[in-house]
Amino acid sequence: MAASPKSSQTAKNLLIGVLAIWSIVSLIVIVVWATSPDLKGSAQCRAELQEATEKLEGAKVMFSKTKVALEEMVEEEREKYARQQAEILVLLGHLNATNATLEECRQENVVLNGNITVLQEDIEQLRQKEANLTAQISLQEEHIDALEHNVTQAVHQTESCFSLKAAAHSQMVAAQTQTKACESNQQYLQKQLQKCKTAESEAPQQTQQQASTPPDSAASPLIGIPALTLLICSSLHLIT
Repeated sequence: MAASPKSSQTAKNLLIGVLAIWSIVSLIVIVVWATSPDLKGSAQCRAELQEATEKLEGAKVMFSKTKVALEEMVEEEREKYARQQAEILVLLGHLNATNATLEECRQENVVLNGNITVLQEDIEQLRQKEANLTAQISLQEEHIDALEHNVTQAVHQTESCFSLKAAAHSQMVAAQTQTKACESNQQYLQKQLQKCKTAESEAPQQTQQQASTPPDSAASPLIGIPALTLLICSSLHLIT
């Protein structure tokens, strides 16, 4: 951007130099024609001098106008250059701010990349933990299934025990009933045994009385009663 004003300044200086050289050449030509009486007449020389003078005046006027125009252009270019320099300074400020922001962004990117690496490591650790927990959950589920199976078996066994208990209670009640029946029978048999013992103790007396009394035809059927009583008592002894 700084090269453009320099090139325009060089072009303007070159144009001013060309105009100055053209003016000098014109003056030289006029002087040569004015100092050569042998070549031309005085009237012709005056006419040419007048024409050259007019041309010189026109050239001066043109030179002045061109110089003013060029000076205005130079001033405009200077102002434009100054504005461009100011804009360049503003842009340099923006560029420096942008570079500073870019550097901050780069540092933040470095920090973020570090954080991303840490997060990736954490994610990997969490995945491993998840896998371990999944395996533990599977083992726990298998253990729970085994416990449920054991509980089911325990429930069945408990029900079986209750059934066995109820059956045992029924058998115990039946046994108690049988025991009471046996005790009743035992009491009855003991009473019968007592009767038999009493009958045994009374039997010798009867035999003695029968031996002392003469035999009678009416008492003959009662002879077998003591023998029957002894047989019943022997049976009761064997049962008890």
